Amino acid sequence: MADSVAVVILNFNGRNFLEKFLPNVIQNSNPTQVIVADNASTDESVDYLKTHFPQIQLIEIPENLGYAGGYNFALKQIQFDYYVLLNSDVETTPNWIAPVIKLMQQNENIVACQPKIKSYHDKEFFEYAGAAGGFIDHLGYPFCRGRIFSHLEKDLGQYNDNRSVFWATGACLFVRADGFHKLGGLDDRFFAHMEEIDFCWRAKNSGKEVFYCGESTVYHVGGGTLKAESPFKTYLNFRNNWLLMYKNLSKEEFKSIRKRRKRLDLLAVMQFIAKGKRGNAKAILKAHRDFKHMKKLYTQAQVSGLRHAEIYPNSLIKQFFIKGKKVFSDLKF
Repeated sequence: MADSVAVVILNFNGRNFLEKFLPNVIQNSNPTQVIVADNASTDESVDYLKTHFPQIQLIEIPENLGYAGGYNFALKQIQFDYYVLLNSDVETTPNWIAPVIKLMQQNENIVACQPKIKSYHDKEFFEYAGAAGGFIDHLGYPFCRGRIFSHLEKDLGQYNDNRSVFWATGACLFVRADGFHKLGGLDDRFFAHMEEIDFCWRAKNSGKEVFYCGESTVYHVGGGTLKAESPFKTYLNFRNNWLLMYKNLSKEEFKSIRKRRKRLDLLAVMQFIAKGKRGNAKAILKAHRDFKHMKKLYTQAQVSGLRHAEIYPNSLIKQFFIKGKKVFSDLKF
């Protein structure tokens, strides 16, 4: 593994996670360079790092630019062959870096890759954000091998392979540096959530590959910055999902699914209201309003965004909620 590799942790008010997980990352990443980019934290993260980890390269970002903008800022400050974008709430394992880098070295067309992502709190199961590699259905709903909606599979060795996927998780994202910059990095207008899916979709539309490496495992806490029930998280997920489709689908493809997606989003609004979560319901409506304004900033794809083999051609909602297909192996591509 002669190429240079940097593990870059983007931190925002995550002092507790740094204290808990950073020693583990340093130990399991040696001799790889470990860098922390602080996204204008207000919780004494910077002072803690300077006092307890003076050996760590620290990049101080002057304002909170979100996940996408924060990493774009940080990665312009360093020069390595590969970056590992690692969440601060991830526990690594021995030899977690080498198998992924080896896989990417063997295939120069791979621009992004992820390891197996398992739950920190229940280590026999996959974790929501990434699991064993990301996919998407033709209506824009992301899912993973090992996780469909909220249903998580137990790791029984069924995903110990290395294979092409549609997207790799931002919780632990290996990227080839030259490919990252040629693609323009992450879309910082997304701020946070689904920016890694957008990056991978753009990469695949340009002829590059995205992979999963089952020979490497990390454990993810999840929800370290925004909790699942947060209206702001709901807002970002719905707004960015529409931006994701608008950017990466052709005009005809986007038009063909727009009405169906609006109806499904309206159903989600009604479900939140029924559960007494009006803040989340309002967040979806705001996401739609803001998407209408933001889409003017983008041009749509000039090629078919649905041509990739990793896009599920059926409705994931129908298969999951009506037909009861809860695991990846039940889906027929």
